[in-house]
Amino acid sequence: MKKTRAYAPASIGNVSLGFDVLGAALQPADGSLLGDEVVVEDAAQFQLAVEGEFSTKLPPDPATNIVTHCYYYFVEELAKAGHKTRPVAMTLYKNLPIGSGLGSSASSIVAAFYGLNEHFDRPFDEDTLLLMMGELEGQISGSIHYDNVAPCYLGGMTLMTGQDSPVTVSLPLVENWYWVVCYSGISVSTSAARNILPASVEMKTALTFGRQLGVFVHALHAGNTKLAATVMQDVIAEPYRKSLLPRFDDARDFSMANGALAFGISGSGPTVFAVCDDQSQAQNIADWLSENYIQNEDGFSHVCRIPTQGACQQQVNDKV
Repeated sequence: MKKTRAYAPASIGNVSLGFDVLGAALQPADGSLLGDEVVVEDAAQFQLAVEGEFSTKLPPDPATNIVTHCYYYFVEELAKAGHKTRPVAMTLYKNLPIGSGLGSSASSIVAAFYGLNEHFDRPFDEDTLLLMMGELEGQISGSIHYDNVAPCYLGGMTLMTGQDSPVTVSLPLVENWYWVVCYSGISVSTSAARNILPASVEMKTALTFGRQLGVFVHALHAGNTKLAATVMQDVIAEPYRKSLLPRFDDARDFSMANGALAFGISGSGPTVFAVCDDQSQAQNIADWLSENYIQNEDGFSHVCRIPTQGACQQQVNDKV
């Protein structure tokens, strides 16, 4: 019986200056995994099992799990495209905390769709899969956006085009940047984090947003990393969302005073990130955040890089 195992990494949505249109995949610098995994295998009927460190944080009914929704959406689209369908059993290894700002739902969705597409011999192309992923992500967050699913699926740092094809384009990576991420342990839902935002922004704010994003993209292509770092400021969401994150200002102040080039909220929070060009400084900031930003035993810090590869197949073992 065929068995496919897929891994999808954590991600930073927005990357401060790119609200809903910019995202980056994450990979711990020590080579460990930071993301969800899904195993797909042929079965007599569909079923879903959920395991992993954060599995108990999910609703117990498999019918409500987003991976179940991914399966039924996938086979519906498979049938529409004229392909044969068959039932499978799926296991979600929930390794990312829910409501963490690390693209937790996106990781489950991407691992599910990537695993299903591989298991069924790749019936859908990259853009089609991304549109499907965005649709399911929208069911959770309340709006379709790709700032987590795109980098999670494709790797790297991705900029959303607003088009059906290509859905996203890849931006150059700064090879000597380290990305410190710290999850405080509390949960902030994407919908709640969106509700705290104003319905509109002032013209001055909109102009600053557009200028920063344009300068950032130019700077990356030009290799001007100093310029890229100077515009990594969130003028859209952070002024409102930081009220949801205890000790955010303290964390920012310490990080910026100790070598960080930029500091911000990962996605909707509560995870924060700091960008450094020195690994020892990055580790120092990670250690401080572990001691001072984490709120409970669920929290963690990692020094990460941005991987060029996103979702991938892994060797299938009896245990994941």
